[in-house]
Amino acid sequence: MTGWKIVNADLTIIAQKPKLMQYNLAMRTNLARVLTVPVDCVSVKATTTEQLGFAGREEGIAAMCVVLLERR
Repeated sequence: MTGWKIVNADLTIIAQKPKLMQYNLAMRTNLARVLTVPVDCVSVKATTTEQLGFAGREEGIAAMCVVLLERR
């Protein structure tokens, strides 16, 4: 993205299983490397849908991400 840089990224993973928080640092580290930002600029959270919808039925995993961009 010419003219823009990533300031930070906030990700939420929605899955009934597996439990993902034990992988939090590894996910943050890999995402930071790919996004070329410091690891403390990447937040990863995991949650469930309390067994509702496709994620709750363990038919899939969803993810949401918000990224703050800044002009270079």
